[in-house]
Amino acid sequence: MAINENEIAALVQQVLKEMTGKEPASAPSASYSAPSGGGDIPKNATVAMMTKLQHFELQQYPIPELGDDDILVRVEGCGICGTDAHEYKNDPFSLIPVVLGHEGTGEIVKMGKNVKKDSAGKPLNIGDKVVTCMIFKDDPDITMFDLNKQNVGGADVYGLLPDDDVHLNGWYSDYILVRGGSTIFNVSDLDLDSRILIEPCAVLIHAVERAKTTNILRFNSRVVVQGCGPIGLICIAVLRTMGIENIVAVDGNEQRLAFAKRMGANETVNFMNHKGIDALAGAVKDAFGGYLADFAFQCTGSPVAHANIYKFIRNGGGLCELGFFINGGDATINPHFDLCSKEITLVGSWVYTLRDYATTFDFLKRAQAIGLPIKELITHRFPLDQMNEALETNLAQKGLKIAYVRKDLI
Repeated sequence: MAINENEIAALVQQVLKEMTGKEPASAPSASYSAPSGGGDIPKNATVAMMTKLQHFELQQYPIPELGDDDILVRVEGCGICGTDAHEYKNDPFSLIPVVLGHEGTGEIVKMGKNVKKDSAGKPLNIGDKVVTCMIFKDDPDITMFDLNKQNVGGADVYGLLPDDDVHLNGWYSDYILVRGGSTIFNVSDLDLDSRILIEPCAVLIHAVERAKTTNILRFNSRVVVQGCGPIGLICIAVLRTMGIENIVAVDGNEQRLAFAKRMGANETVNFMNHKGIDALAGAVKDAFGGYLADFAFQCTGSPVAHANIYKFIRNGGGLCELGFFINGGDATINPHFDLCSKEITLVGSWVYTLRDYATTFDFLKRAQAIGLPIKELITHRFPLDQMNEALETNLAQKGLKIAYVRKDLI
């Protein structure tokens, strides 16, 4: 049965009454509402456009008319990823000029008349907090539940799109236009810090799901995690929420190793204290009480680290490599000693699926419920007009997760 515009307006009015406890002054149209922070939607949006290597500048562009399937989101925050740092420093994807930012979240302030539900079937309304996932471009081999046919390597993502006549293509902005056909999730039940961490956490949810396909990763597994940046630290947290307790973290930074223990590692090894791979492998073995690891996660993106990690793993063990989100160079291994004679089961992991996103929401709630300091991963927050400083802070490794946060929310 069709619903006319008056009925839509009445429904919206009822929703607003339920949300605020008060009648709205006038019922908004189905495709427009003001941001909850107050004031009308501006005519122009401000973006941090990367115009050359290691340089953002603020630029303004008109907010375009929304199509019937589009959503306008007022950005609240966005994490800074290592991929963003690589693009900022070297432009490996040849995207300049580009609006970066793919770990973002914000509030729906306007939506097309056809928008009713998110990608998981949850209702969407003005004022809901949302995140985006991949843009799948109608590829029939990429589905919610079967990624064995093809992974998401051919999909697009907001924040890594070439500039076009819309311009509002990344989360380093005060508004982003989510176009029809995009994936989007209603995450209004999560706080801002948790929402900023959804995307990197989904990377680790996917990696652990890939690891589980080996049938080696179990509750009582001895697991080594190499690299204690945000990705490695979240990996430890995901393992801990699964009930895996025998975790050894390997890194060269004592502060990160200390945080690894807070995230669930029971032992740590600083590779700076051991000369040569044999000594380092011996230290990992000692940390496991005289045993090598049953399973390993390589989270560094360093070819040397990848070559080393096989020495930490027992015969018949498993390895998940997830550290190489760009071409970091070739790793040298010995196929006989490292793979064949040890019968290592190796899986690679690349970003995530829609289903992993849905799982991530529950992971974040579970991690906080058992007392893991997930939200403390965000150590630095910068407003939009300090994006250059934010990226330089990331490159200098002065903190863990660096984030852009809307100025009034810092």
